[in-house]
Amino acid sequence: MDSFPSLYQINYSPGGVPKLPVAEARVSVEGLRRDGHRNKVLHGGPDRAICVFSLELIQALRQEGHTMYPGALGENFTVTGLDWAHIQPGDRMNVGENVRIEFTDFCEPCRRIAQWFHKRDYHRVDQQLHPGWSRLYARVLSEGTVRQGDRVCVDNLHEGDLS
Repeated sequence: MDSFPSLYQINYSPGGVPKLPVAEARVSVEGLRRDGHRNKVLHGGPDRAICVFSLELIQALRQEGHTMYPGALGENFTVTGLDWAHIQPGDRMNVGENVRIEFTDFCEPCRRIAQWFHKRDYHRVDQQLHPGWSRLYARVLSEGTVRQGDRVCVDNLHEGDLS
């Protein structure tokens, strides 16, 4: 298996968590086609169209005794092979051949994901309390179709290219 940064899993749900894996998805400025959110005030919309998280952090959290898995925390894209702690709002990521997103903000953890955390400590993925461990929201700059295993490349505006 190649060791390039990639889209490990694409996750979808008609509303709420967990989001379940799909092999491919159409990405528009509104997010994944037919993906839904339980709370549309806090989630979704053009600046929060896609939620992204790191497979390596999910694995590290599992080592701490938490029970989450890709998609459980509500991320649409589970990526692997990136230095996640250095990705910041404003950075951009290419996914596959056509999709380009721009990270807009860190995701505020919500009680709906508490079930996958030891002692329900969902604040373990709060950027303010644990920098570098948060999921990130993104807006879609270029639409297209993504597939599991697609290469990802991050343009990190404050640190140079991370891929």
